Amino acid sequence: MGLRADISEIRATQEARLTDALRASGLKFGAPVYLRVFKETNELELWVESASGDFSLFRSYEICNYSGALGPKLKEGDRQSPEGFYRVDKRALNPNSAFHLSFNLGFPNAFDRANDRTGSYLMVHGNCVSVGCYAMTDASIEEIYVMVEAALNKGQPFVPVHAFPFRPTEDRMIAAQSSLWFDFWQQLSPAYKIFEDTGRPPAISLAQRRYVVSH
Repeated sequence: MGLRADISEIRATQEARLTDALRASGLKFGAPVYLRVFKETNELELWVESASGDFSLFRSYEICNYSGALGPKLKEGDRQSPEGFYRVDKRALNPNSAFHLSFNLGFPNAFDRANDRTGSYLMVHGNCVSVGCYAMTDASIEEIYVMVEAALNKGQPFVPVHAFPFRPTEDRMIAAQSSLWFDFWQQLSPAYKIFEDTGRPPAISLAQRRYVVSH
């Protein structure tokens, strides 16, 4: 862990850079954003809502480090990074993080609690070290954090973060059929398909301790 980040300086620098980069893609700084995580390929995607209401991929970042293997987090101390559907609101932002910058994923969510899963302080952060979090490089988390913060400050009530074990394509799901977690992953896969088909994050709810995904 290094020195605390100077968030004012980071905001000023990143806002100018990101505004120009977004404008070149026909997007606006402060527009709603959506994050997708894919463990298997170490990717975090940052999507931004366009004027049409569809989301466009702005940047894909390499996840510097995450903990454990493919599969969900089950209990405090298992050193497993979570999978599932999470929401980041203003309260989750930590500009004074010991890990450069961070935001809390909100684990355990309602699904996790209904299934007796425990854990705390599961973050996306910088500093490239993980004991259950998704760790990014400091340069990456600065961009991601500032984009998430700007969207929330402009009125997005929460930023959805959908954490998948892998891209749940038809072929990849067939290959995963023997996994202990196949039933759980089947609950996640419709969110991937709906977004790929519509360009808009799906609605997520809970019924009988299972995720329910809808348009």
